[in-house]
Amino acid sequence: MDTVSVYKKEYHVDYGDADYYRKLKLSSLFNYFQDVASLHAENLELGVEKLLAEQGVTWVLVKILVQMEKFPALGEKLTVETWPLEPKKLEFERDFFVKDSEGNIIGRAISGWVIMDVESREIRRTELFPGRFPQFNQIRAIDGRMGKIKANGQLQQVYKKTIGYSDIDINGHLNNSKYIDYITDCFSIEKHGQYAVDTIQVSYISEALAGDSIVFYKDISGLDSGAVYVEGVDEAGAKTYFKACITLK
Repeated sequence: MDTVSVYKKEYHVDYGDADYYRKLKLSSLFNYFQDVASLHAENLELGVEKLLAEQGVTWVLVKILVQMEKFPALGEKLTVETWPLEPKKLEFERDFFVKDSEGNIIGRAISGWVIMDVESREIRRTELFPGRFPQFNQIRAIDGRMGKIKANGQLQQVYKKTIGYSDIDINGHLNNSKYIDYITDCFSIEKHGQYAVDTIQVSYISEALAGDSIVFYKDISGLDSGAVYVEGVDEAGAKTYFKACITLK
């Protein structure tokens, strides 16, 4: 199989991918990102199963910034394109375009991934995984770097979630797209009808395993200007699982 610099896959917004308002769910979009990134990794001979069998490691998403001009509706088709950048010492960067059925760019994303040892849960250095990288694409989906995520006002506790069997993925921890469902659950159905996500940036800081309880907090002090903050911590407040900043329109 020939390696490709840019990997593309078409998706159809089915009932399971849509929300109450018949638009593509944000978590479904994150599933698309994960799917096409995994397929491209296989194309580059760095697929999950190969890495796990040969070196006992796996891919983990640690940060992502997504910008969406619009969300496709139920029944619509879209294409997700992805490409890697030249690896850093501990991190692999990967970008994405989301295009509508006519080829117009309606979404962009930049992301950072690491290779984790499944036994020790430690991060491996990138030079250990040469793969079959083609010529690296120099195009960036979003110019600039991800900013620091922090609350600007008073945090409000929203709810607590105990992670169960159905929440974890093949890596044994809470999947990145599940976090997005739990983040969006911090806001009412009415708020979701009133606002649409313009951008979302998420930093995945600590693994959440089956049996862990996450307490969700939000800061809506910037809602009038279209900015909200969500974080998840353990019950003792000693461990932060994730931080997210969302801008709305």
